[in-house]
Amino acid sequence: MNTTPEPLHTALTLAAGGTPVLPLRAGKVPFGNCRICNGNACGGRPNMKTPGHCACPLPCHAWAAATTDPNVLASPAWVAAWREAAAVAYHPGGAGLTVVDLDDAAAVAWARTALPATRIVATTRGEHWIYQGTMPSSNAVRPGVDVKSLMSYARWLGPGTGTRTTLPDTVRALAVRQSSPALPATQTVVAPTPVGGGTCRHRTPAYLERGITMAEQRITGARSGVHHTVYRTFLAVLAAHGACGCLTEAHIGRLFTAAQTKGETVRHCTDAWTNARTRLGM
Repeated sequence: MNTTPEPLHTALTLAAGGTPVLPLRAGKVPFGNCRICNGNACGGRPNMKTPGHCACPLPCHAWAAATTDPNVLASPAWVAAWREAAAVAYHPGGAGLTVVDLDDAAAVAWARTALPATRIVATTRGEHWIYQGTMPSSNAVRPGVDVKSLMSYARWLGPGTGTRTTLPDTVRALAVRQSSPALPATQTVVAPTPVGGGTCRHRTPAYLERGITMAEQRITGARSGVHHTVYRTFLAVLAAHGACGCLTEAHIGRLFTAAQTKGETVRHCTDAWTNARTRLGM
C-alpha cells in the first residue's frame, strides 16, 4: 500500500526538474520554526540574510527551507509535514524565476496592458505571471500586485499555459518604487518625536533591543492565529515605544520581516501596523 502523501508526489516531481519546494499549512503559510530555530537563533539557512548554516531536519525557516534534495523531501520529518500539508510551495528565485502575483481582476486587467505576455497560471482570485529571471521580491508594488522571486515563496497551482519570457524591465521597475524591501515607500515608519528631543524614556538601548527581539520571537513562534498575533505584537511594541521617538525603520523592518516568515504579506503587516497606531491614537 502506497502511503506517500499526495503533496509529496508533486514536490518530488518539481524537485526533479530543479524547482526548490516546501510544504504549506492551511492558510498558505509555511510550517513554523522549531524551538531551536525560533528567532533564527540557530543562525539561519544558507542564502538567508543571517549568517551561519542550520542543519535542522525539519522544514524550518519558511521559503529558505525549499529544497530539491529528494532525500530531504522524503525524510521522516518532512513526510510528517507533508501529511499535514494543504499545498506545495516553491521558491521562484531558486528556480531562476519571478512570479508577478495578480490578486484580483483589476490587477489582471492592468497586467494585460502593461506587461509582456508570458506563462500564466490561474489562481483563486487572479493569475500568476511567470517570467524567466530573478529579482528582489517586493509586495504591494501596486494595488493587487506582489512580486515573488528571491527570498520568497509562491504556491504551486500547476504548470500554467503559454511560454515563459525573459523578465522585463517593466517588472523590475515595480520593485524599485519601494524604498525598503520590508515596508511600502508611503508608510511612515518612524514614530512621532515627543517634546523633549525624542530621548527614549527607557534610557537604555538594551531595553528597546530586548523588546524588539521578544516581539520577533512572539511572532515567529506563533503556531496559530498569526494575523492576531502580529497585530497584538505590533500594538504592544507601539504602546511601549511608539511615543518615545526611538523606533527606527530598521526596528520596524525587523518586525515586518518576522511576520513575513510566517506568511504575512507586506500589505497585511502595513494594515496591522496602521490599525495599532490608530488604536493608540498615534
